[in-house]
Amino acid sequence: MIPGVANRTGSQLRDEILAAARAEFAQYGLTGARIERIAKGANASKERLYAHFGDKESLFRLVALTDAAEFFEALTLRPDAVPEFVGEIFDVLRAHPEHLRMMTWARLEGLSFPEPQSLGHDIPGRELSAIEAAQAGGHVDAHWKPLDLLVMLFGIGTAWADWPHQDVLDDADVAAHRAAAVEAAARIIAPRRRES
Repeated sequence: MIPGVANRTGSQLRDEILAAARAEFAQYGLTGARIERIAKGANASKERLYAHFGDKESLFRLVALTDAAEFFEALTLRPDAVPEFVGEIFDVLRAHPEHLRMMTWARLEGLSFPEPQSLGHDIPGRELSAIEAAQAGGHVDAHWKPLDLLVMLFGIGTAWADWPHQDVLDDADVAAHRAAAVEAAARIIAPRRRES
């Protein structure tokens, strides 16, 4: 018997299974993931895993939704600092590349999800409200449809994480890439000048 495993509560076991599943799904996706490896990573039997979560797709959906909520909880779109939102996306994906991998696997698997809930707020509703407030405050070009702009901001924030050449970068390169992403966002949102 593995020390400490017998003393786990149901909640602890569930958390350990979710952590093992997240690592497995981030690396292999739904199709390539193996329940045996998840169970081994959580020091649990396959039977316990199935009893807690049902089938592999149900577990993947739960992990992907939980991961998406965690990703969004780490971000704050402030109406007076919209470009910095892109910098936050950049930072989160540098620190936690598994977030982008999980989102990518979910898209590749063709799975659709309800919008994740983060801290009791609907997503992307809170971000769209912040963009609307930024437009009303004159910080963002009012000609943008908020959803179009939000999607483009995410594209800018994830661009370096999606770049196929993942070289090892020094701190100066990372800072330069982040600054470029924030600057690109600032240029995109800049309110249009009124023609005289």
